Amino acid sequence: MPAPSDRLAESEQTLSLDDNRTASMVFGHYDQNLARIERRLNVSLNANGNHVVIKGAPDAIGRAQRVLQILFDRARAGQPATLGDVDGAIEECALQGSLFPGEAPASRSNFEQVSTRKKGVRARTASQDFYLRELKRRELVFAAGPAGTGKTWLAVGHAVSLLEQGAVERLILSRPAVEAGERLGFLPGDLREKVDPYLRPIYDALQDFMDPRMVERGMQTGMIEVAPLAFMRGRTLSNACVLLDEAQNATTMQMKMFLTRLGEGSRMIVTGDPSQTDLPTGQKSGLSEAIHLLSGLEGVGHVTFTEADVVRHDLVRRIVAAYESSERKPPNRGGKDAPA
Repeated sequence: MPAPSDRLAESEQTLSLDDNRTASMVFGHYDQNLARIERRLNVSLNANGNHVVIKGAPDAIGRAQRVLQILFDRARAGQPATLGDVDGAIEECALQGSLFPGEAPASRSNFEQVSTRKKGVRARTASQDFYLRELKRRELVFAAGPAGTGKTWLAVGHAVSLLEQGAVERLILSRPAVEAGERLGFLPGDLREKVDPYLRPIYDALQDFMDPRMVERGMQTGMIEVAPLAFMRGRTLSNACVLLDEAQNATTMQMKMFLTRLGEGSRMIVTGDPSQTDLPTGQKSGLSEAIHLLSGLEGVGHVTFTEADVVRHDLVRRIVAAYESSERKPPNRGGKDAPA
């Protein structure tokens, strides 16, 4: 039972949305979106028609009102209101103003989007919005952060949009062929069959933004190339959008080799999660070093994502936060849990 001081601190506000049908889209199937907002913001929401009664601490009520209004405005514009969009709206409210201090609030009301012939996708968080802005105005962009933040997916979508607009002539998508803590041994088949398991996430992202038949045709004609990082040596990649994914598994020499492939009329995107390197013990990751060395260079952008930007299942966000919290704790140097 809450303490008397807690009851005194609670307030109640009613938010009215001016369209019942759009309001029901915002609330979600069986009010699942409202349940997510309740859990994330520690408020109580009770929907009746197009009215929502919000109970909780005054600042939490304010955040809930802004989240619902964001979702309502987007739904009225024809955009979905999924659980991921709810999380994005919550983070937009929490981070608003921290990434773009020199811009007026109105300029942040509509986040950037990437559009291809198959689909259009709008950024869900302030970090994703900043990421898409950097992709549009920089020749080389580094994106570092945990799994589930949209680093690779948005990069592939941006690359496909550049190809369809004619801004580049081909896509070159690459990953280091490093096994994630396992030894897969000899893989049968031709070259493509050997490297496909390492590059499958890129294929999946491509097919999200392009018709599968167009993907296959592009790969047959060379307009789309998916290849291991080792195959980039000695090449000059001109008039192309080049993506290196899982870059935390590139060594310093591999990263230098890759970055110096950039040719005239090309764009380059490097994504990775520095906390999940699969390199041998003692081997330095080229991603963190490249970010450090190249930060501040003209034409180079850098975006850092955190667990707050995770837009997969809500459990993924909590898993990432738990691991990061564990890594921040000092090592146990004694006590009852120390080994004898």
